[in-house]
Formats: sequence, C-alpha cells, structure tokens
Amino acid sequence: MVLAWLAVLAVCVAAVLFGQTGRNAPRRRRRSRAGRIGLFLSLSGPWLAVLVAAGVGAVSGAWLAAAAGAAAGVALTALVGFLLAPH
Repeated sequence: MVLAWLAVLAVCVAAVLFGQTGRNAPRRRRRSRAGRIGLFLSLSGPWLAVLVAAGVGAVSGAWLAAAAGAAAGVALTALVGFLLAPH
C-alpha cells in the first residue's frame, strides 16, 4: 500500500512538471478562459486529485483502491489541462 501511494506521488509530481510547460510557453496573446482553466488543471488538478483520493481512502478504508483512483485522476486532470491549454 505504501508503494502504491509513493507511485501516486511520483505520478503527481510528473504531471505537475508536465503542466509547467503550459505556464512556461511564450505568451503571444492573452489566454482564453479555457486556457486559464486548463492551466489551473495542469498545475493544481493533480494535487487536488491526490487529496480527494486520500480523503476517500480515509473514509472508506480502501487505501489501495483509492491509490489507483488517484493515479487515474492525476493522469486525467493532466490530460484535460493539456487539452484545454496546449502550448
């Protein structure tokens, strides 16, 4: 179980670093609303997914399933953030 949560944290850090590419992209014009939402999801979404999954794991006691859900949630938020705010 500990290894699963360590893997989730590694995936989360990788997703946040991946999301940094959207923020570091050269600014040519003002970002659209979808772009700002995408940037938020790319940078903060993975951490929020981990926090929600940890809360679900604490309430339900199913820590391993919560870790799997967290990894999926992190990947999903990073993907949606990238699609909304491509650089």
